[in-house]
Amino acid sequence: MLRAAKDAKGHVSSTVQQLAENKAAPAEDAGNFREKENEFQINNALKSLLSALKSGHTVAEANDDRDEKPRRALLCLGEKKDEVAKLLTSNGYRVYIAQTPAQANERLREGKTEIVIFSPDFAAEFGGAAILQQRANAMYTSERRRLFLVSLEDGGATMNAHEAFLRNLNLIVNTSDVPQLPLILNRALLDFNDLYHYLNRGLGVEPI
Repeated sequence: MLRAAKDAKGHVSSTVQQLAENKAAPAEDAGNFREKENEFQINNALKSLLSALKSGHTVAEANDDRDEKPRRALLCLGEKKDEVAKLLTSNGYRVYIAQTPAQANERLREGKTEIVIFSPDFAAEFGGAAILQQRANAMYTSERRRLFLVSLEDGGATMNAHEAFLRNLNLIVNTSDVPQLPLILNRALLDFNDLYHYLNRGLGVEPI
């Protein structure tokens, strides 16, 4: 869906112009993400090879140690955007920042970004937070299970699992706890992956 909007002179923007403006959310400075990702892949390959040699198996099993996996995060934030981006980038995350719901949607369509952090003040003029929540609510279970949705808000209780469940979220973080966000995220993701460990293994998919 494309939004047709008139400018001050009454002209309607063209479809091509809208597509250009609504391109996928750009990536922040990757920092050491690529280096960390390559190191993670090499280490996993070596561990799998050693495991196969020791057991005599010709086919190496996938390594289950994912606590150092480099991750991608899509930020749909307002006031806290820069602070959160800097924190996650310095902790090895690949960070994308969306300015509009359309940019967020294009980045999610790629299927590589499984963590979305949003706040009520994201693209308020478009109702950005509500649009993201509606998209999550409309997902099939198999698709929703591959999206880790985090709400960053002033009034929320950090890691309140019951409240998050009622609102179809995976994690709630109070804005006062932003300095500890990488630690909170890592803990929550470990718990989430542990919950779906056997299901992911049965489906042959990697944890988030």
